Amino acid sequence: MTVNPIIPIWLMTILCVALLLLKRKGIIPYIRQIVIIVLIFVINLRIMVPDGNVKGKTKQVDAYVLFVVDNTISMLARDYNGETERLTAVQEDCAYIIDELYGAKFSVISFDNNANLLSPFTDNADYAKSVVNSIYPMGELYARGSSMNICKDLLIDTLKTAKEKKNGNVIIFFISDGEITNGDSLESFKETADYIDNGAVLGYGTKEGGEMYVQSYFDEKPVAIEDTSTYPYKTAKSKIDENNLEQIADDLGVNYVNMNKRADIDKILKDIKNDSKVSITDTDMTGYADIYYIFVIPLLLLLLYEFIEYRRRV
Repeated sequence: MTVNPIIPIWLMTILCVALLLLKRKGIIPYIRQIVIIVLIFVINLRIMVPDGNVKGKTKQVDAYVLFVVDNTISMLARDYNGETERLTAVQEDCAYIIDELYGAKFSVISFDNNANLLSPFTDNADYAKSVVNSIYPMGELYARGSSMNICKDLLIDTLKTAKEKKNGNVIIFFISDGEITNGDSLESFKETADYIDNGAVLGYGTKEGGEMYVQSYFDEKPVAIEDTSTYPYKTAKSKIDENNLEQIADDLGVNYVNMNKRADIDKILKDIKNDSKVSITDTDMTGYADIYYIFVIPLLLLLLYEFIEYRRRV
């Protein structure tokens, strides 16, 4: 059982106490007054009880949406729309995509030193958002530089699994700043194109670059990461590498979008929705049912009686 008050309980309590102080003459009339006030108070509580017969509608979109998210330290660079961390923008934009494609199945891969399947395909949109929001780079001491090649094998396996289901388009959002800092050369992703129907490579960062901050090991204050390749050390900056991102987009067979603002992907999302089949089904859900009407009936009968008594006295 739960309550969902129409008027805040504290305010309704004050009103009911005030009505009780307006005591009527006679014991029986005053008892009726108390009963009426109690019924009003209970109705306002809007008591609800569990109900397994609640009817709901479920939206299903025949699409498999895979987020591949760069989880390296460079994604902490503060050069998105001013001084916002790239990763913060990524999480907000992924939530926006999930809302726009609500009803699809979502999967999340992140990559840093290793590629990790954080979530297999699920139609639980809230869970997919929580998985993306949980992404955060590993500590600076453990990071071994950036390379997008790390995720390729897991990316292919996940796309192939979705494609083999043959019951929906396969969509990919490859998210990165494009930096490669571990000395690798970017490998070709062309073998993934056969498994992809739509999507985009989303690039974060600026050519000017942004500084990266991590939590200090000694206190909770953010500390700028330093470039230790030269001495004296300087504050490190991460810059977007759009050449790498455009090459990946070309290999995947999707568009490249520099995510300066979220609206830049609206056209892509519109195309995905137009190409996807949407179905709405009625579903039995466990929910709550109102029972306030049970208390309304005696209240109306009492008020009707009071009205008749008033007319009789007049």
